[in-house]
Amino acid sequence: MNLTPKEILDDLLGHLGFVCEIEETGTPTMPVLMVHTNEATRLVGQNGAVLEDLQYLLNRLLIAQQPNAPRVAVDVEHHRAMRDDGLLSRVRGLAEQVRATGRPVQLEPLNSYDRRLVHQMFKDDADVMSVSPKEEGRLKRITLQKRK
Repeated sequence: MNLTPKEILDDLLGHLGFVCEIEETGTPTMPVLMVHTNEATRLVGQNGAVLEDLQYLLNRLLIAQQPNAPRVAVDVEHHRAMRDDGLLSRVRGLAEQVRATGRPVQLEPLNSYDRRLVHQMFKDDADVMSVSPKEEGRLKRITLQKRK
């Protein structure tokens, strides 16, 4: 019996002692599970670490259940959405700096989710491209540079 992502997340949070309501949003290709709870600060964790780990665990469980399952984003009280908006706004400003000066700019270390957002932002940009290092590691620095 295959459980839905919402059911799996609800079970996980229940076992962790959280009382919450989960709302399904997003698109079929990128579903988002929005968690509403009075304990949002605990569930988000310091710098979003708990939220990131929860999303990783949920996606690993989904892939174990069904290998071609779509990735599911987890958000708590719109924390991730606000953080994503801030990151993309900051990166837009840096991209304008690259356009104006022609000099590459290196971003702070980012996790895979944030790197994907940045790469998606520049995939069709005619002037600026994003480059990730090939090294191993959870956090990597993306470089924004002029397209050749």
